[in-house]
Amino acid sequence: MTTSQVRTAATGARPKPPSKARSTIALLITAAIVIATIWAVDARWERLPAIFTEAPTYIALMVDGLVQNPLEMPWSEYWTKTFGYMFESLQMAWMGTVIGALLSFPLAFLAASNVAPRWLVLPVRQLLNIIRALPEIVLAIAFMIPIFGLGALAGTMALGIGSVGTLGKLSSEAIEEIDRGPVEALQATGANTVQSLRWAVVPQALPEIVAFWLYRFEINIRASAILGIVGAGGIGAILNQLFNARQWDRIGITLVIIVVTVIVDQISAAVRRRIISGSARPSAEATTGPVEAA
Repeated sequence: MTTSQVRTAATGARPKPPSKARSTIALLITAAIVIATIWAVDARWERLPAIFTEAPTYIALMVDGLVQNPLEMPWSEYWTKTFGYMFESLQMAWMGTVIGALLSFPLAFLAASNVAPRWLVLPVRQLLNIIRALPEIVLAIAFMIPIFGLGALAGTMALGIGSVGTLGKLSSEAIEEIDRGPVEALQATGANTVQSLRWAVVPQALPEIVAFWLYRFEINIRASAILGIVGAGGIGAILNQLFNARQWDRIGITLVIIVVTVIVDQISAAVRRRIISGSARPSAEATTGPVEAA
């Protein structure tokens, strides 16, 4: 106990509360930065209330297209085109994810420090960082469209290459977090590197890697809608045309992909939980106990 504490205990006085000056100054500086940032963006804040007055009008126009009879012309044609573009977006997202998974899987082992040598890990990681830094729309405009032309193939390749960076990084981290015990046990029995990877590393990392693949599929569904704006296929192409023409009733029909995205998200999330956590139903042995030998 220090001298001041002994003196305080002897006199019975309450200790002096800590100063709030530093926290107050930090709060004032943060508030000043926020105010300066709001002022610097030079936004037309007077139009902010228009969101609440004009948004219901546009929503009503979009809903008007959704409630029309889809079996009558021209609405049947609109629904047919919308579903065609929507399925094209889903195909682009799925094939892009497959391409990204196939390319990133071997790169993940080369980027894992507990599997590959250091002289190989560093350049592979830098390659993944470069790919991850390039947005899919840049890959589509700069590389894929000049090679494959306008259409879904260019968008699919852009999604596939863009997925390699993220999937490779996440998969390599999953490989680095495995338990070294099974690897060392196999090596003690004389297993070579390939056998150790096959029977000790892959079984541990694969469930988490597959979960990353499914999560990337969800991201690619959203990205495929953006790529269509630049002519790389998908529902974004027709969305761009409809927004330019202000055809709000058809825009409402086209935004049905939002519902599809939500459904895919829920299914994918359930599959990821099943893969990572396993079946929720207990086994027969766990519920009834082990069967005794006769």
